[in-house]
Amino acid sequence: MTPLVLLVDDSEEVLEVHGEMLRDGGNRVAFARDGQEAVAQALALRPDVILMDLQMPGLDGWEATRQIRADLRTHHIPIIALTSHGLRRYADRSFAAGCTSFIEKPCRRTLLLDEVRRVLARRSPFGAVVSPVRDHGSGASGPPRR
Repeated sequence: MTPLVLLVDDSEEVLEVHGEMLRDGGNRVAFARDGQEAVAQALALRPDVILMDLQMPGLDGWEATRQIRADLRTHHIPIIALTSHGLRRYADRSFAAGCTSFIEKPCRRTLLLDEVRRVLARRSPFGAVVSPVRDHGSGASGPPRR
């Protein structure tokens, strides 16, 4: 079945451009324009993967990610942080919130599609991601190990 990607961003331009990239790459795409809508869409649609902007007005992407992770119906959905801030602290904060990987926007079509495929390939038959995904776009290497 064709993967369903939930694309979350407060920028109409990002939704349009990245949405087109994802559709051209063979994905179905749903949209959310803020964190609150992202949580609602995640619960309603149960997408295969979520691309989450981090800095949005109202409920930001970090808190939306925490809420999605806290719900048993959606905790297994891979979440890729998608942000214009490539600073290490943003990557660290996104992994601490529960993101699976981290890429910078705007990103090349190939990077976006490759990351979605990589995350989807690492899911178990039950939907959970079975290993951290290493980001090739920003130098982030996954959640800190303890």
